Amino acid sequence: MEESTAKKNPAFLEYVYTVNAGKELTEAFKLSLKAIDSINISQLNRIGLKTYEKDKWTINQIIQHLIDWERIWGFRAIIFARKEGTIPEAHDQEIMGNNSNANEVTIEQLIKELRVVRESTVMMFQSFNKEILNTNCVFFEYEMPLYAIGLTITAHQIHHLNIIKERYLPLDK
Repeated sequence: MEESTAKKNPAFLEYVYTVNAGKELTEAFKLSLKAIDSINISQLNRIGLKTYEKDKWTINQIIQHLIDWERIWGFRAIIFARKEGTIPEAHDQEIMGNNSNANEVTIEQLIKELRVVRESTVMMFQSFNKEILNTNCVFFEYEMPLYAIGLTITAHQIHHLNIIKERYLPLDK
């Protein structure tokens, strides 16, 4: 893709910065771990596999989605950090979500895996120096600094935990 066709400030990236409330990457990661630790697993277990609307994902599927996409974004980050040159392909979240076995895994296992993946992601980003973090990443029609990939991961978690809070927690009756 020609660089001139890339969107330097895509709308989703503005959303990422807004959702993270202007936090620097280190603070955003720290807050994301606190949010994982504060998840009320007992409440999620009471809700179980209920959904707020037909054909919507369960909480288990949402958590699995967070795990999967964090791994995908981590892969993208390392490709750019190491200047490998490959432009990572797009992935279809609906196909991935519908083909996960998240509903066969306990919420405890999923939350634990989410935390472990996050800790690994934090360590990866901590290993990047300032030059790497500011590496220009161009893929699909987007262009962003590498550190914004980390902020995308934390914003994605905030977004989905808000959906769980607003749409799923009311199912705990």
